Amino acid sequence: MRLLFLGDMVGRSGRSAVWEKLPGLISDFRLDFVIVNGENAAGGFGITEEIFRETISAGADVVTTGNHVWDQREALEFAQRTDRFLRPANYPKGTPGRGSGVYQARNGARVFVSNIMGRVFMMPELDDPFQSVEAELAACPLGEQADAVVIDFHAEATSEKMCFAHFVDGRASLVVGTHTHQPTADHQILNAGTAYISDAGMCGDYDSSLGMDKEEPLNRFLSKVPKGRFEAAGGPATICGVGVDISDRTGLADRIAPLRLGPRLEETVPAFWS
Repeated sequence: MRLLFLGDMVGRSGRSAVWEKLPGLISDFRLDFVIVNGENAAGGFGITEEIFRETISAGADVVTTGNHVWDQREALEFAQRTDRFLRPANYPKGTPGRGSGVYQARNGARVFVSNIMGRVFMMPELDDPFQSVEAELAACPLGEQADAVVIDFHAEATSEKMCFAHFVDGRASLVVGTHTHQPTADHQILNAGTAYISDAGMCGDYDSSLGMDKEEPLNRFLSKVPKGRFEAAGGPATICGVGVDISDRTGLADRIAPLRLGPRLEETVPAFWS
C-alpha cells in the first residue's frame, strides 16, 4: 500500500497548495491513502468545515489536527458529524469528535488512523499519550482489525516523539510527528518495522516563522511587546510530508522517504514511487 502523509497546512497559502497538488500526486503515484494535518489551515489557527470538506474533495482520506483543533469554534460542532475529521484521542472523555477511525484505502485495505497529542511543552496538557495509544491499539490491532495503522503524534519534544515511536514499534505501520512545522531528516524504519519521522514539516510559506508572517514574531523576540496579531504568511507554499510503502502481508513499513514540493526547500519525492 502506498500512503502519503502531509504535514500541517498553514493558512490560505498552504491549503491552496495542497488542494492544487494533491489530485495530481494521487494520480501520478497511484496513492492508496492520504492523510493531511489541517489544524492550522484557517489563517494559521484551527480549521473550518469548508476547509475540511475542500481538503477531502482534493483527495485526502482523513484530516488530523492537534492543539489548535478548537481555535475555530465551529469545529466543535462539525467534528461530531464526520468520521474523517480527527482530534487528539487523549482529550478527556466527552470531548466532541473522535480521535481515531478505520477507513478503506483505494486498494481495499483497512487503515486505522489515530491522532494523539504529546504532553511535553504542550498546552493543553491532555491525558497520558502512552496509555491512550495502548488503548487505541488494543481496540484495533494491526493484522486483526486493521491492515495498516498510522499515528499522527502531535508533539513538541523530539525525545517524547521518539520514545512514543519506540513504544509502539511493531504495532504500527507509521508514526509521524507533527506540530513543529520543520521537516526533519530522521525518517527511518525502526527495529520492529514501524516507519518514523520526528516531524513531517508543514504545507505553507517557508519564508516565514513557522508559516506565520515573520514581522510580528520577530518583533516579540526583540521587544517583548506585542504590536499586533500573528498572521499566516501568504507567499508561495511548499508542501511537505512523507511517503510510505506498507507491506500488504505484514502491515509494517517497507520504505519511507520525504516529499517536498515548492519554491523554498529542496524538492524531493520518494524515489521508490518513480
